[in-house]
Amino acid sequence: MSVVRVRELRKSFGALRVLDGVDLDVARGEVVVVMGPSGSGKTTLIRCLNLLEQPESGTVEVCGTRIDCSAVPRRRTVRELRGRTAMVFQQFNLFPHLTALQNVMEGPVSVRRVPREQAARVGRALLERVGLGDKCDCYPAKLSGGQKQRVAIARALAMEPEVILFDEPTSALDPELHAEVLQVMRELAAEGMTMVVVTHETAFAREVADRVVFVDGGRVIEQGPPESFFGAPGHPRVRAFLRVVGM
Repeated sequence: MSVVRVRELRKSFGALRVLDGVDLDVARGEVVVVMGPSGSGKTTLIRCLNLLEQPESGTVEVCGTRIDCSAVPRRRTVRELRGRTAMVFQQFNLFPHLTALQNVMEGPVSVRRVPREQAARVGRALLERVGLGDKCDCYPAKLSGGQKQRVAIARALAMEPEVILFDEPTSALDPELHAEVLQVMRELAAEGMTMVVVTHETAFAREVADRVVFVDGGRVIEQGPPESFFGAPGHPRVRAFLRVVGM
């Protein structure tokens, strides 16, 4: 059963059409990697999945909450949709004045009204889960980029999402820090978390993805399991892209 279902999604910024009739389905427990050149619309696509960007038309449905994007969505419906997803951003987006633990606690306490003691207990367990149990009292300025991104993943998990959206989670990191973040994502995938990941990490896509979706010019032009996508891509645009990224 699809937990994410997108139909005929369109989004423009001024005269620039960024998404041009995108269809996408993601099954429960599936890891979908979205790839494509810069400016192809892949980041806009996942931002539309929880309405961080408002499409002009089409429909977005996440875990049964459906939004017709041609009309202004009701706030309650948007809250319901966002309550089923979590976003891990390229630039971490941690609160600099809060410790790692406080960053993880903030959403459950402020949004879900979880008691602080309970949120702290869960937050410590999640930081331990991502290998940062000894960094609870550290502020972001004292953490490496990889550690910040792992705090961001723990913060996403604290909201108990059904789907996690990753926007190029390793692109802001030095190459030697990629591995620690990707390992946490591998573990989440092995546990059955539904994930939509925008990334150029071809090794991760080969190993972890159930399906790779290639976006170019605001459209999905090819998709398939990693074996066929990387081994025998059908579209010449995909073949050219894979040569550039050096798969």
